[in-house]
Amino acid sequence: MTAPPRRVTQRDIARMAGVSQATVSLVLNNRTDADVRIAPETRDRVLRVIAETGYAADPVARRLASRFNRILGVFTYEPAFPSGSRDFFHPFLLGIEENAERVGCDLLLLTSAPVVDGRRRIFHQDNRLRLADGCILLGREIDGAELHRLNRDGYPYVAVGRRNDAGGPVPYVGADYASAVARLVEVALSRGHRRLTYVSMGTTAESSEDRLRGFRAAATTAESAGQLSALAGEADTIVDTLMADGTTVVFVEDFATAVALESAARRRGLTVPGDLSIVTLGDPTVPVPTDIAFTGFRIPREEMGRQSVEVLTGVIDGSAPGLQQRLLACEIVEGITLGTPDRAVDRR
Repeated sequence: MTAPPRRVTQRDIARMAGVSQATVSLVLNNRTDADVRIAPETRDRVLRVIAETGYAADPVARRLASRFNRILGVFTYEPAFPSGSRDFFHPFLLGIEENAERVGCDLLLLTSAPVVDGRRRIFHQDNRLRLADGCILLGREIDGAELHRLNRDGYPYVAVGRRNDAGGPVPYVGADYASAVARLVEVALSRGHRRLTYVSMGTTAESSEDRLRGFRAAATTAESAGQLSALAGEADTIVDTLMADGTTVVFVEDFATAVALESAARRRGLTVPGDLSIVTLGDPTVPVPTDIAFTGFRIPREEMGRQSVEVLTGVIDGSAPGLQQRLLACEIVEGITLGTPDRAVDRR
């Protein structure tokens, strides 16, 4: 029998590149400390030999050297790939994957947790959280008790989306919903709207709280700033309520509800934005067929995914300067559904 080829070692790489074995180890571990200086041409020569030989570092040796598996967990409280929500989660996952590849980490999608009432739980009898160096948490609502346990156990993690403290501060990368909503309210006020209504989803998620906070903060000069809690299936009732109240612009947290309101208004012979302006407060969480360019904002989902990897790796290797809590600006979308209240005023 032919003996199997001998495995290439770091010593072989060092000999072929004409450097010390310590230099090879530093290049493999991507060390860039101020006290470790490797000439670019030397680093390039080592990397070229590694590529030519197909060398693969022993993962156990690398773990012992760096205390970092370079495996990042991704946990989604809602199923990540159902047909109804893939469009919303997809950009987050794209950003996570892109930056994980850039920093040389593998992703471990933690899917073994059973789904109960449409939600997963991190901690269950078969959880494999410890296979990863740390974890990125995705979900509209994240269980505060589980965040508390992660904090208590000292397990590295970062939440996508602002989260309230849970037995300690929570590292997160979120969207600045409050500022985005406040900006849209200011635009509506500048166009003459004075009777505003906010239609919420009736949840206590931090993202919902932030949107409502931004609305209330900016609507202080309005004649009326009401609030309703409703879903898309109640669109006809909502439109009747808005017309009776004299509302001229409605700010809708859920995109599907905004689409339903526009359809309900048309069924009553009303025009948007002539009789009623409609402003959406985020991207669709489920696929909603519509050709209308709604006025609103876009959530920086891909960038949130990218920066969550950046924050998590900093937490894991200790390079993050203190607690990381980032809010990223949303992009305002002009759209065609926010007009002036002239005709709505005449109607009243």
